[in-house]
Amino acid sequence: MASRKDGFKGSIGKTYKDSVPSWPDKPAAPENAPNIVFIVLDDVGFSDIGCYGSEIATPRMDALAAKGAQYTNFNVTSMCSPTRACLLTGRNSHSVGVGIIAEWSSGFPGYSGQLSSRAATVPEVLAPHAYSSYAIGKWHLTNIADYGAAGPHDNWPIGKGFNRWYGFHGALTDQWNPELCQDNRPIQLQKPEQYHLSTDLVDHALSDVRDHVSSAHGRPFFVYLAFGACHWPHHVPQEYIDRYKGRYDGGWDGIRAERLKKQLLLGVVPPNTTLAPLNPGVEPWEALPGDHKKLFARLQETYAGFLEHTDHEIGRLVDHLDTIGQLDNTLIVLLSDNGASAEGGPTGAINLRKHMVYEKEDPSVGLARLDQIGSEMAYNHYPTGWAQVSNTPLKWYKKGAHGGGVRAPLIMNWPGQIATPGALRHQYHHVTDIAPTLYDILDIQAPAEFRGVAQLPIHGTSMAYTLAQSDAPTTKHTQLFELLGDRAIWHRGWKAVARHPKGNDFESDEWELYHLEQDYAEIVDLSAKEPAKLRELVDLWWQQAREMDVLPLDDRDWERAAERLKEGPTRHYEFHGDMSRIDRLASPDITDRSYTVQAEFEVARGVQPEGVLLAWGSHFGGFVLYLKNGKVRYEYVYSESLKHELALDFTPGPGKHTVTLRFERSGKNAGQVWLTAGSSQAGPLAIPRTWPTHGTTAGLNCGLDAGAPVSFSYERPFCFTGSSLRVSVDLELESDAPTGAAYATVLKEQ
Repeated sequence: MASRKDGFKGSIGKTYKDSVPSWPDKPAAPENAPNIVFIVLDDVGFSDIGCYGSEIATPRMDALAAKGAQYTNFNVTSMCSPTRACLLTGRNSHSVGVGIIAEWSSGFPGYSGQLSSRAATVPEVLAPHAYSSYAIGKWHLTNIADYGAAGPHDNWPIGKGFNRWYGFHGALTDQWNPELCQDNRPIQLQKPEQYHLSTDLVDHALSDVRDHVSSAHGRPFFVYLAFGACHWPHHVPQEYIDRYKGRYDGGWDGIRAERLKKQLLLGVVPPNTTLAPLNPGVEPWEALPGDHKKLFARLQETYAGFLEHTDHEIGRLVDHLDTIGQLDNTLIVLLSDNGASAEGGPTGAINLRKHMVYEKEDPSVGLARLDQIGSEMAYNHYPTGWAQVSNTPLKWYKKGAHGGGVRAPLIMNWPGQIATPGALRHQYHHVTDIAPTLYDILDIQAPAEFRGVAQLPIHGTSMAYTLAQSDAPTTKHTQLFELLGDRAIWHRGWKAVARHPKGNDFESDEWELYHLEQDYAEIVDLSAKEPAKLRELVDLWWQQAREMDVLPLDDRDWERAAERLKEGPTRHYEFHGDMSRIDRLASPDITDRSYTVQAEFEVARGVQPEGVLLAWGSHFGGFVLYLKNGKVRYEYVYSESLKHELALDFTPGPGKHTVTLRFERSGKNAGQVWLTAGSSQAGPLAIPRTWPTHGTTAGLNCGLDAGAPVSFSYERPFCFTGSSLRVSVDLELESDAPTGAAYATVLKEQ
């Protein structure tokens, strides 16, 4: 009998009696293989966890450190997507195509916005060794062009080795009204009355673990739990905010000093460590106006409550593992993805999307809404002064290559398997080192070829030796950093770093040199005293940058996304009632241009239709077209405090109907709107200031308002009660668009 290609190794006779069966080989787990749990925090600074010096109550994370291994010299990239790429592949982020966040991909190999097929992920490597893998929470490793329900899904979590996924693609997720996906499609969230995203994510983690241990006896699991916390917006139940009432009234200077004192006492930083100077743009607390202090303190109270709430949710997961008898055989790896965020600017904001993207927010706005901070009525973030507190004792922030951007907390907990639990580990390591640590522990190899594709070598260095000996010398020698033109390289205790101001000539950037073994906070620049050492490190940076696809250097952020949108833009879109949500980054680009929205639907006899035709964005910025009380209504929400409304009498009878919204650009970021329904017309409504498309905080829904509501004039989801709803959006190039006066004439002639 000829050999078969399907793996059957038995023999086939005329009947089963003279045949030999053969079953496929089942993967076997390595001996004593532990369960593995990654817990990834977002934008949590080096000093924010209690055991790293903070006054914030984090007893459950502190307990993991006290019984495990706590690292004081652990580094990441300075933004979320690149760190996650390193964590899940063991390679440097540029080498696997994620040198920047997915939204800012640029079409070069190091910036494709998705994981390269040349770098198998941790779940892909573990699968042949009997692991099942579950992703819960933030992904941020899919190119934005593939965010839609139709995919392709190759770079969604399921396509990268996970068995299940419940979470969200990008960043800045609304914790009260998140836009979520399950497995390979967006979902409409059915929320209980008391809802918070962190709680929801942990609930799904518990469910995945419960299902696994109930149906896969003896097989280990890998859980990747990536919180939205504590990325802005800082959303948390009020009771947690209240726990910090008054705690920050003394300001950021005092809290930084308190944290450093505690860090020195705990041994988190070397005895000679001092505070880095206040970063440019951060004023001494005493120099601030009194009312500003009140607002700034409340914003930090909210952040602190947010982190404590996250700690509580982590505790629920740990308790569940203990209850079902799995904790003692589980390796927990907890880290933050980058340093604390300075995106709030000097004053912070109650609506940060508006504040960052299209209009600076005056502190008076937040002062008038103090009680809304942390609730679903705010999209808040703290000022940069508190970000530097989070990064104590370091300088600079997220997005930078100095310590404040890349130094991060790391805790490993594995009961019975860590020598001298609670002892601090001071070895220099990087997030690329986590995956090879797992492979070392399991005594397995990352494949040289995966799915027919030759694989990149693992760039990281195993940290397993640090679990066996807390004070062993570091075995890592070199680590490259780059993000948005900021550059750094660490090599055998020395660090060269160049801070790049956006728009400057890269050749004019000044390289600094620090001996980190003697200068933990990067305060004493030795570049002038040690020019040969600096030149050695800068040359090494360029060599590794060429090898690892860092080039070309690029300091653009949102401009990269804008450039991509302009390449072959789609001008006609069609949406259907009850479709899956369209992500804000995949929505039609209506930024500063004319466009037409046309809704077609049918009405049955005896039905007076009402509900949302099209909802775009949220009450922080967006617009909605809907029917209610015999009118077709349009609301344009410029911000949380400014909206424009237009209404038109409309009582459609049985049959087919059309409602048209026409936006006509009248000047830079300004326009006017007309509504038509049947033979009726309304307008023009002047909108003197408009938001850019990707300045909104939420996506696009047709036939309902599924997320954070755009309007409070109805009760969401306010589903449309007509049938056969189809909404088209047609964009115009400026040369195509009639003037406002010309369009008014067109309306009169209809």
